[in-house]
Amino acid sequence: MRWWSLLLVAGSLMAADWKAGVAKVDITPEGPIWMAGYAARKHPSEGVLARLYAKALAVEDGRKGRGVVVTTDIIGYPRSVSEEIAVGVLKRYGLERGQLVLNASHTHSGPVVWPNLSGMYPMNAEQKAKVEAFTRRLVEQVVDVVGAALGKMEKAKVEQDQSMATFAMHRRRITAEGVKLARNPEGPKDHLVPVIKVRNAKGEVGAVLFGYSCHNTTMTGEFYQLNGDYAGYAQAEIEARRPGVTALFATACAGDQNPEPRSSLELAERHGKALGEAVLAVLERKGEELKGSIKGRYQQIELPFEPFGQNDFEKELSSTNPYARGRAEAMLKAIAERRIPRQLSYPIQAIRLGQAEIVTLGGEVVVEYCLRLRRETGNPKLFVMAYSNDVMCYIPTRKQVEEGGYEARESFIYYGQPAPLAGEAEDVLVGKVKALLKGVK
Repeated sequence: MRWWSLLLVAGSLMAADWKAGVAKVDITPEGPIWMAGYAARKHPSEGVLARLYAKALAVEDGRKGRGVVVTTDIIGYPRSVSEEIAVGVLKRYGLERGQLVLNASHTHSGPVVWPNLSGMYPMNAEQKAKVEAFTRRLVEQVVDVVGAALGKMEKAKVEQDQSMATFAMHRRRITAEGVKLARNPEGPKDHLVPVIKVRNAKGEVGAVLFGYSCHNTTMTGEFYQLNGDYAGYAQAEIEARRPGVTALFATACAGDQNPEPRSSLELAERHGKALGEAVLAVLERKGEELKGSIKGRYQQIELPFEPFGQNDFEKELSSTNPYARGRAEAMLKAIAERRIPRQLSYPIQAIRLGQAEIVTLGGEVVVEYCLRLRRETGNPKLFVMAYSNDVMCYIPTRKQVEEGGYEARESFIYYGQPAPLAGEAEDVLVGKVKALLKGVK
């Protein structure tokens, strides 16, 4: 047999070794519970518009390389919760931290996940207890759904593909009075929809993982019924039109992107259908089959805050903003107890699925990071998942830090961080991600 024939046989065997499994679990809480995302809400939920899910996609390459992506209809995973899940998954299934992705859809119509943004919600003791009980159960359910996906592994072909959706719009507008949260059709955006398809031995699609860079906030603060917003409706659209397919949505760099138009159930369903149809459009065509090895690495890096001191918080005690006063009290106590953070501990992750590259980033990452990482890595197919493993604050660009505005400054009050990120954090983050990607080559 000639050498090129050997290579073809080897490539075929490498692809045939791949296996995949998928599982889902209903995480919808029973009864009223405080909802996440909007400080304007004044009471717990009033029923359920659509069920909420955690879904897991497990893939292995036949040579001990494997990875699991969990997508979840929640506001975000606080670090304490993601670490508890990671420990449980390691103990029960031997899955290392770099092999596990925990992504949140960032729906603002799901329950609070304790302690994410805990200072923003005026909950009483009973309401807080319900949120804490939901969070404990969520940890158990996510660990279980990872095991269920691993237990369903079977021979599979995995492909990468791309589609497009167009309802995301930049939401930062520079005015004479400063940066406002407002529609900005001229601002940067990312309409790419990365797609990972899983086919069984018969060639039938059984699972699809897809992403989009848009805040999951079609349903605004006046709505009190639990649902997954456009991301939940997109997954439901795919699964309804393709019985037997499990659809998993991963939020990309959505920090400064809003769905437009918004503020009604009809619009959430419309955006969900549009995104679902974008995925369905590429579901049957043959994508690029992924071959070779699966590798993953996870790292906690440090991002610099702007300088701050005790005087800043003493002044903030007289603020007219109650959340700023609460932040000041917490920071002064932390300073007195010598536990004030001077840098932000931040999770990054790089996963290689054959030729496909996935990057995960913590926090509410603005869209320019997706665009810059694809540009500087030279990989237009790079799948960037933000809102992963920890949602601790916004991650603005250097330019946005200089401009100011909600994402760059005010939001850090609500997240209870001591100060905004410094402008140089952008280059630190991008440099560390590029280095981590080299480690999974």
